[in-house]
Amino acid sequence: MAKYIYQHKDWANFTWQDRVINAVFGEVRHLQGKIAGQMSSLGFSMQEEANLTTLTLDIVKSSEIEGEQLNYDQVRSSIARRLGLDIGGLVPTDRNVEGVVEMILDATQNYLLPLTEDRLFGWHSALFPTGRSGMYKIEVGRYRGGEMQIVSGAMGKEKVHYEAVPVELVKEEMDRFLDWFNSNLKMDPVLKAAIAHFWFIIVHPFDDGNGRIARAITDLLLARADKSPERFYSMSSQILVERKRYYEVLQKVQHSHGDITEWLEWFLYCLKNALHETEKTLSKVVYKAEFWKLHEHTSLNERQRLMLNKLLDGFDGKLKSSKWAKIAKCSPDTALRDIKDLMEKGILRLEDQGGRSTNYELVELPK
Repeated sequence: MAKYIYQHKDWANFTWQDRVINAVFGEVRHLQGKIAGQMSSLGFSMQEEANLTTLTLDIVKSSEIEGEQLNYDQVRSSIARRLGLDIGGLVPTDRNVEGVVEMILDATQNYLLPLTEDRLFGWHSALFPTGRSGMYKIEVGRYRGGEMQIVSGAMGKEKVHYEAVPVELVKEEMDRFLDWFNSNLKMDPVLKAAIAHFWFIIVHPFDDGNGRIARAITDLLLARADKSPERFYSMSSQILVERKRYYEVLQKVQHSHGDITEWLEWFLYCLKNALHETEKTLSKVVYKAEFWKLHEHTSLNERQRLMLNKLLDGFDGKLKSSKWAKIAKCSPDTALRDIKDLMEKGILRLEDQGGRSTNYELVELPK
C-alpha cells in the first residue's frame, strides 16, 4: 500500500508547480473582482437578496454532499432571522438546520477572527446538537478519540479509501494547522483556502462533520479573499456538481510526497466554475428585483406573491393550476381565479405548446 502524505517527514510543507496553476488562478481572481463590481452597482436590497440566496444554497448543498437533505425554506428563514432581514413568511426551523447556519454565519460574518481550537469545537457542537450522527453517538466538541477510516462496500468486502492521521497525533497536527492558518504568511487567501481544505481533510480531526467544517473553513478564507462577509458565489454548490472528481483527486493526492499541484488545480477550476454559475444566479436576482419594482403597486394577494416568487426563483417543472392549488394550499377554483387574474394583469400567459395539459409561464419583462 502506498504511503499516505502525512507519513512523510515534514509532510505539511506542501509544494506545487506555479506554472500549472497560474493561469486559472489569475482567472479566478479576475472573476471575483468582476462579480464584486457587479454587486456593488446593485441596490442594497438586491445585494441582501443575492447574499441570502448564496448562503442558503451553500448550506443546503454542503449538507447534500454528505447525503443530508436540509429544507431550503428553513435554512433561508434561519439565515434571514440571524442577519435581521425582513423576508416575510419566516418558517420555524429544526435544531440541526440552526446549527449548520450558525457555523457558516460565524465563518463568513466573522471572517477576520482567528481560527482556534475552541471555535472549531463550537462549530462541531453546533453541527451535532444531539451528540449523535444519525443513530450513532459520537464525540462532540472535541477531537476524535479513536482511529478513523473511510470505507465503502458490504461487510466483509470493505474497501478502505483512506486512513486518517493516527489518533495520538491529531492534537499535535491540528496545533500545527492552526498555527499556520493564523500566521501572517504572505499568501493569497484563495490559495490558502485550497491548502487549508486539503490539510484539514487529511487530518480528519473529528468523528464526523469533517467535510462540512472543511468547507466552512474554505468559505471563511474566500470571505477574506473578497474582503467582505457578503457571499455571492458558493463553492459547496459547485463541489456537489463535481463531487465524483473531488473525491478522486483527494484520493490521488493523499498519496503524494507533498506536491499538491493536482489538488490546487482542481480546487481553482471548481472555484472558477462556481463563479461562472454565480453570474447566472445574479442575473436571476436582478430580474426578480426588476419584476417587483415594476409591480410594486400591482394589487396581488398572498398566494399570488408566493407563487410568483417561486416562479422567479426557478420553478421545478411546469406550472399547472393543480400545482398552484397544492403549493398555495387553496381549492382548484381559487387557483384558477388567481391565475386568470394574473393573466389579465399581463403577468402570466399560456405556454405555447398545445396538447391536452394547460401550463402557464411568466410574461417576459419589457426590455
